[in-house]
Amino acid sequence: MIPFPALQRPVVAAPMAGGPSTPELVAAVCAAGGTGFLAAGYRSPEDVTRQIERTRELTDRPFGVNVFVPAPPDEQPGSSAQQAVLRYGDRLAPLARQLQVELPRVDWADDDAYEDKITALVQARVPLASFTFGVPDGEVVERLHGVGSCVVVTVTDPDEATRAARGGADALVVQGYAAGGHRGTHAVQTIPFDREWAEILRETRTVTSLPVLVAGGVMGNREARLAFDAGAIGVQCGTAFLLTDEAGTSAAHRAGLSEPSLDQSVVTRAFSGRPARGLRNEFVDRYGDATPAVYPGVNQLTAPLRAAAARLEDPQGVALWAGSGWASARTGPAADVVARIAG
Repeated sequence: MIPFPALQRPVVAAPMAGGPSTPELVAAVCAAGGTGFLAAGYRSPEDVTRQIERTRELTDRPFGVNVFVPAPPDEQPGSSAQQAVLRYGDRLAPLARQLQVELPRVDWADDDAYEDKITALVQARVPLASFTFGVPDGEVVERLHGVGSCVVVTVTDPDEATRAARGGADALVVQGYAAGGHRGTHAVQTIPFDREWAEILRETRTVTSLPVLVAGGVMGNREARLAFDAGAIGVQCGTAFLLTDEAGTSAAHRAGLSEPSLDQSVVTRAFSGRPARGLRNEFVDRYGDATPAVYPGVNQLTAPLRAAAARLEDPQGVALWAGSGWASARTGPAADVVARIAG
């Protein structure tokens, strides 16, 4: 087992794919005594390597990189699921014409360059390698352990925690219902529990003694204290960092988080096909009920629509990923967030 690096302050900046996680944010959190994670999701392996190199230019403290685990072959979408995605594309077509973009042909074999990203992490000898949407297979864990990487797996229930422990994970992130962004359910079709991390953590403790970080709704020291008292080694926070100076959060996303009329947080599949928590906007209202539970096919279809809305700085058309405590997010240096949460 590879130990989780010692934390001067038990605060971890969550990996946030799509832009918010940057080398500057990771370095700022590390400088403040916490640990930051880069997000490899949706980036090319080459870009991931460049971000690792840039982060090492900015900090000499341990940091991590998160990778999305692709669905195993027996969970790949069949013909009926593929047809459902194509029908969803037909529904999105009028919006595509309005935004003057073309919907892509779905690449059913897309695995987000998983193997190449694992190779990049091994070559870079990253201190922490975390995984979302599943458990890496034994060969991947062995390769990472061989270069000294601590393997961390996100789980949302005790069964996933058991599989992660048996699969060689060194630590877990227990994600609760209040967490922003994608739920880390290991199967695409799973409807996530509407339970907070405290309950899931208690149940997880009955099946494994692995070190645990908790995620979901931690915006200040009060929630962090509850986590530490429950036995967590740290708290993983994403939403709290979205508006910080060092985050790469888009202008549309920042505007949405500060828009008074966007006052509801929901779990939706509308943007990616996977359940994810964000603010309820016009896109969610128009398409959320019609979205098939197919990933990454749905994510591919909506990508150009989201990109066009981002260029227009329109918060009604982008995924406003945020946890239930988004209203407490503040602008300013990331170091202030670490200090506020750590106490």
